Amino acid sequence: MKKIQVLDKNTIDKIAAGEVVERPSSVVKELVENAIDAGATAVAVEIKDGGTTLIRITDNGSGIEKEQVKTAFLRHATSKIERAEDLLAISSLGFRGEALSSIAAVSQVELITKTSTDFTGSRYRIEGGTEVGLEEIGAPDGTTFLIRNLFYNVPARKKFLKSHQTEAGYISDLMERLALSRPDISFKFINNNQTKLQTSGNTNLKDIIYHVYGRDITANLIPVNREINGVRLHGFIGKPLVSRGNRSFENYFVNGRYVKSNLISRAIEEGYKGFVMQHKYPFTVLHLTIDGKMLDVNVHPTKMELRISNQEDVYRFIYMAVSDALNGRELIPMVSFGTEKKSKEEHMLPKTPEPFEKNRIQKMQNHLKNQSSQNEKKNFSDINDNLKVSQNSIRENTNYSANDTMFDTNLLAPESCSRHKIIGQLFKTYWLVEFEDKLFIIDQHAAHEKVLYERNVKLWKEKKHSSQLISPPLILTLSHKEEEILCTYQSYFEELGFEISSFGGKEYSITAVPGNLYGLAEQELFIELIDSLDTMTGKLTPDMIRDKLATMSCKAAVKGNQNLTYQEMEELISELMTLENPYNCPHGRPTIISMSKYELEKKFKRIV
Repeated sequence: MKKIQVLDKNTIDKIAAGEVVERPSSVVKELVENAIDAGATAVAVEIKDGGTTLIRITDNGSGIEKEQVKTAFLRHATSKIERAEDLLAISSLGFRGEALSSIAAVSQVELITKTSTDFTGSRYRIEGGTEVGLEEIGAPDGTTFLIRNLFYNVPARKKFLKSHQTEAGYISDLMERLALSRPDISFKFINNNQTKLQTSGNTNLKDIIYHVYGRDITANLIPVNREINGVRLHGFIGKPLVSRGNRSFENYFVNGRYVKSNLISRAIEEGYKGFVMQHKYPFTVLHLTIDGKMLDVNVHPTKMELRISNQEDVYRFIYMAVSDALNGRELIPMVSFGTEKKSKEEHMLPKTPEPFEKNRIQKMQNHLKNQSSQNEKKNFSDINDNLKVSQNSIRENTNYSANDTMFDTNLLAPESCSRHKIIGQLFKTYWLVEFEDKLFIIDQHAAHEKVLYERNVKLWKEKKHSSQLISPPLILTLSHKEEEILCTYQSYFEELGFEISSFGGKEYSITAVPGNLYGLAEQELFIELIDSLDTMTGKLTPDMIRDKLATMSCKAAVKGNQNLTYQEMEELISELMTLENPYNCPHGRPTIISMSKYELEKKFKRIV
C-alpha cells in the first residue's frame, strides 16, 4: 500500500477548482453573483473566444478593501457567512468561499477594485494560484476581474471544452437568466466586441423578457401575482400558443436565484394540463419568494438544485397560481345560454338506456361515485396521480385488435377503389367507408399525416425538394441558443426547402418554405423543428431525420374537426392505397379501424 500523505496546496486548489469551475460560464456565474451580492446596480461582462482567452467582469458594487484583497483569494474565505448556522438563512447568491481561490488556481487573474472610502484602488495579480503582485492604482468605485487563459495549466480540462460558439452560448444563456432574475440591475454582455444583451435596470420584468425573447412571446404573456402566508409568486407565464417542445423556456427563480426543481416544474406543468398538448412545455418567468429557512440550496456544487421543506404546500400554491391565471377571461371558451356543461363521464351514458344496457350503466355510475368519494379524501399532493388516473379511466367501449386492420378483403387495393362507398364524415374528424360486409373508420389526420410522411421520406431519399416563396416573408426573433441551432443545421433546413437569412440583430427572415407545407403553419413548424434539434448532438442520422419528417408531416396534415369534401376524401384514400404500410401513422397510431356487419348486428341484438 502506498504511503498516505497530505496533498500540497497547488493540488488541493486544482481539485477544488474542478468542483466549482467546469467551464467559462462557471467563472462568469460565480463572479457576477458576487457582484450582485456586493450591491452592484450595473454589471458588464465581456468575453472573447467563448471565455477561454478573456473574461472581463466590471461592476459598480462596494468593492474590496485593500487589506482584504489577498484574503479574498484564500480557500473558504467569504463575507457571506460566519458560522454553520448561517447556512440556514442564506440570502446572498454566492457563499461557498472557494470561487476566487478555484478560479485563480486554473487561470491568470487580474483584480482591480476600490471602495468608496478609499482614495486609490488596488491591482492584484495571481496566476495558477501563485501571487504575482499587488499595487495601488487609480480606479473607479467597484470591482473589475480579468480572467485570462482559463485552464492554461490544466490542458486535460481544457480539451473537454466545446467550441467557442457553444461556450459563448452557455454564457449568453446565463446572462439572460441573470437579467431575468434581477430586473433592477443593468446587465451588459459583449461577445467578441459585439453587444449581445443590454438591459436598463428599470425594474420592468416585461422589458427584460422583450430584450431576451423578442416581441412574439412578449405579446402573449399572462401576469401572475399571488401571495399567501408570506410566500409570493409573481412574474409572467406564456399563453398556450407559445408552448415549446422542451423545458428550456421554463424560467423560475427562488429568492432571486435561478434553480432547477422537479417539484416546481411539475406544479407549473400540471397547471397547464388541458391547455397545452402532450409533450409540449410552457413559457414562464416566475419569481418565488419564500422564507430562506424552508430551503436548502447548498445540495449541489453549482447551487442549481434546492430542497424545499413544505413541498406539498408549495406545490399547491404554484399549481393554483398558474391554473387560476390561465383560467382568466381571455381564455374562457364561449358557451350557449341555457346549456349546462356535462362531464365526460355523463356524456358517456345514454339518455334513454335499453334494458340490456342498465347493468353496464349502473356499474359505471357506482364506479364514478366511488371514485369521487375517494378523490375527496386524497390530499393535494396526489393531484398529479389523480389526473392521470382520471384520464386513463376513460376508454372507448368498442375494442379492436390488430387483426381487424389486416383486412381479409383489402380495402386499399387498387382494384377495390370502384367498390368502396364513402358514407360521410363523422365529427368532422373520421370518415365512414362501407366496403363489402365491413364498416371502415378512417382518422383523417392520421391518414393524411402518413401520406405526407411517405412523400417527404421519398423526396429526402431522392435528394429532391421543392421550395415555395412566401410574400411577405416571415420575420422571427430567435434567442442565442436558437441562432446557434440554426447555424449548425442551416444546410439541413435548406435540404428540406426552407430559405432563411439574417434580418439584423436577432431577427431572421424566412422567404421560402417546403413546397408541400405552404400555407400550413410555417412559423409554428419552423420553431418546433428548432426546439427538437436543441437536444441533438453530433451529425443527424437517418433515423433522426425521419423523426423530423414525421414532425413536419404531423404539422402539415389536416386536423380533426376540419370539413373535407368527398373529392378530397377520395383523393386521400387513393394515395393511401399506394403505400406499403397504410395502417399506422408515423407515430404508430392506427389510421383505420373496422367493424364487421356481423359485429354491428350483434350490438343491435339482431343476432343473439
